Amino acid sequence: MNYSEESAETALGAGVELDNAGLAVMTVLRNYGVDTIFGIPGTHNLEFYRPLTALGIHPVTSRHEQGAGYGADGWAQQTGLPGVVITTSGPGLLNALSAAGTAYCESRPLIILSPGVAEGGEFADNGALHETKDPTGAAGAIVEWSRRVYSATEAVQAVHDAFTMFRYGRPRPVHIEVPLNILEGQSDCPPSMLAAHEIRAAAGAEYADLHKAIAALDSAARPVIVAGGGALRAAAQLTALAELLDAPVVTTLNGKAAVSENHPLSLASEIRLPAVQKVINDSDAVLIVGSKLGEAELWGGVIQPAGVVIRIDILATQVQKNVRSDIGLVGDSAAVLTQLLDGLRAGRVDAGRGGAAGIDDTGSPGTNYSSARADALVGVRAEAFAEAREISPALFAVASAIADVLPANAIVGGDSSQITYFGMSSVVRQDAPHSFLYTPAYATLGYGLPSSIGAKVASPDRPVVCVVGDGALMFAVQELVTAVEQRLDLTVVCVDNGGYAEINQNERDRGIEPVGVVLTQPDWAALADAFGGTGHRVTDASELGSTVARAIASTGLNLVHVPLHLFSATS
Repeated sequence: MNYSEESAETALGAGVELDNAGLAVMTVLRNYGVDTIFGIPGTHNLEFYRPLTALGIHPVTSRHEQGAGYGADGWAQQTGLPGVVITTSGPGLLNALSAAGTAYCESRPLIILSPGVAEGGEFADNGALHETKDPTGAAGAIVEWSRRVYSATEAVQAVHDAFTMFRYGRPRPVHIEVPLNILEGQSDCPPSMLAAHEIRAAAGAEYADLHKAIAALDSAARPVIVAGGGALRAAAQLTALAELLDAPVVTTLNGKAAVSENHPLSLASEIRLPAVQKVINDSDAVLIVGSKLGEAELWGGVIQPAGVVIRIDILATQVQKNVRSDIGLVGDSAAVLTQLLDGLRAGRVDAGRGGAAGIDDTGSPGTNYSSARADALVGVRAEAFAEAREISPALFAVASAIADVLPANAIVGGDSSQITYFGMSSVVRQDAPHSFLYTPAYATLGYGLPSSIGAKVASPDRPVVCVVGDGALMFAVQELVTAVEQRLDLTVVCVDNGGYAEINQNERDRGIEPVGVVLTQPDWAALADAFGGTGHRVTDASELGSTVARAIASTGLNLVHVPLHLFSATS
């Protein structure tokens, strides 16, 4: 997807009126393969927008900058590129910071571009339009780094630095602020700087640590693999290693489908459930790949393995976080897993045990794989299924009815809604990473719909079904019209529990009479119609599956309203 340096020069000289910093920044982004941006045009950011058409960059105009940030996240998860958001100065930037906080917490690549006051106007407090005390500082408190640049060359270098971090470090959001006089002024950036940097080999682990890890895994009788978001770009290597070791694979929700959840060795993204935690804790060797195993993923459970703990992470600071590590392997997950595979295979061939048997390096689902240990996991999966269902039978029934009609390659959008974390996360089984859009740690409302829009923009040929609660949908309801405007075939399922049911229960548990949590509902189906989509009403529990299937098969925006009380009566 990358342009050549020659094409960058051509873009600078043809079809664009002004050779300024805005053009330079958008050109280098295009050369890295970014062909879509999210944002809202505003008084001060128009020079970022001027070159988009000439560069072949598609703008998605959200109806709130928070939605732009979440849309960029959904797009990024499908493309492997950072999402890019253009905000205006002041309020536009601040509106996007919730999305930036999400990207930071969930380790997602995001670039936020904003204009800033012209040089000399910093901290002036003179009543300028969109004046903000310290926008760079405000963003810097949330993102990995925030820079106010002072030339087009600095702005372009900041983009290169961001891509370097995304490729070789822990992906997290960045913010680049370009003062108005720089943004609109003549670019000083040489065309040679506008070419994308070539990809270099990713870093592997140190040999001494690697040797210890290979020995520990090779001698283990009951190894287990735990995979987080940092393992998603190593799906093929992870699958091959699981099969070589005959090791069950458990993922966090951020690591969902790092190994196909239909693989016989997969225990899916159920790390929060006691039955699955027991498998991990009873093992004699646990390999944790790309996860900090934060409390938000464990739901009060404890990961405390009886045996040796090996951790792979891109950052040395992570290998002792939350769960102790006996062996830390610092490096890129795909590179380190390849090292482990090579070492284990070599040792097994030398020992006459056949190092390559049963391994599929393509990362295919591997459903033909079989072993006594894989067979034993059938019972664990059944126990975990029962535990998940017991949490909320009504929500589990709704999620199951929806999952039964999902196309095999569907992308599922979720939110910090009970239907997501009490239902869809357990019943949806997926083969491909980045197919379940969710924020388990930051746990924000308003993520599901705009992230689903971004995913559909990036993957127009895959069905995208957003399943959220009424409270979460109302946080982003304005983005329904964004889906219509972008002419997307998108299904939204609104599971209506009458407001903020989780907080309602929290209040009751504390002896507080429910206050501020039972909310008035709109006519959701009519609202979808008003936005230019098609609304569907479920009036009987038996209608849910067929109604959702009909919505998925239809074109345009389709919203299905599901009153939860229909299922509470039957669960």
